[in-house]
Amino acid sequence: MRISVLGGGAFGTALAISLAANGPVTLWARDISALQDRRESPRLPGAKLPDAITLTDDLATATQADALLFATPMQSLSALLTRIDAALEGVALVACCKGIDLTTLTGPAGVLRAGKPQGIPAILTGPSFAADIAHGLPTALTIACEDDAMGTRLQHALSTPTLRLYRSSDVAGAELGGALKNVMAIACGAAMGAGLGDSARAALMTRGFAEMTRFATSHGARAETLAGLSGLGDLALTCTSDLSRNYRFGMALGRGDAFDPDITVEGAATARAMARIAQAQDLSLPICDAVAALTEGRATLRDILDQLLSRPLKEE
Repeated sequence: MRISVLGGGAFGTALAISLAANGPVTLWARDISALQDRRESPRLPGAKLPDAITLTDDLATATQADALLFATPMQSLSALLTRIDAALEGVALVACCKGIDLTTLTGPAGVLRAGKPQGIPAILTGPSFAADIAHGLPTALTIACEDDAMGTRLQHALSTPTLRLYRSSDVAGAELGGALKNVMAIACGAAMGAGLGDSARAALMTRGFAEMTRFATSHGARAETLAGLSGLGDLALTCTSDLSRNYRFGMALGRGDAFDPDITVEGAATARAMARIAQAQDLSLPICDAVAALTEGRATLRDILDQLLSRPLKEE
């Protein structure tokens, strides 16, 4: 299977480095000069690009593959698809981004279906940091594809000696778990940044997981998918580690500190999208609503805390 990774950021580069253990990989980026000069990403110091990786800034060349891994920010996915002239009939289109598109209010699989309906959409997601993958640390992810035959092919083609993939046909569960856990990571980061303590974080993770599962299953996902790598596993990682951008962003909010605007924080956009969906569908998503209000400056952390703690008591 010929594989191309579209996106030369930390995660896309890390995937290319790991996949190069299996054979040739093409890595596309808008600007490949930094990668070409040293065969190393400035975002992944110490992780050299193997010779099996071919670098290109030509999108037409990169898309001549059997599987395209889209390692771009969620809000950029649709625009990238419009730049690809080929129909990509029968090509596996693997979204490696997590979130909800603010324009269509759909996940990455929906964006892929709309942009390239002749391709076969799939989701690669789960608890992982780019540096871990790039440096060959053991990592397990979910590959979700409704086409069982393609899902099996992708599972074998994208698994490496240090990257283990578990197969699922539940695309909705995989993409919603990956999207919603970022919102919860912001909430947990805000709690820790404000000094609310580990008990508060544990409560937010637990109730956040219930919120994730409730929303996802109401939209066709399977509960067991949310309890797996793409949901609970990813939630545990991003709500507890300073390596998580969403968690660090939440900590900055909790402390009242500024945050680097050049760092992509998918959970902020996802929270806004989820708040719009909740309003349109009359759903109760208190943590998503709270994070949306906090990130948009519509409420302070104190306001949100008072609101959450004053909710009616109920059975778990």
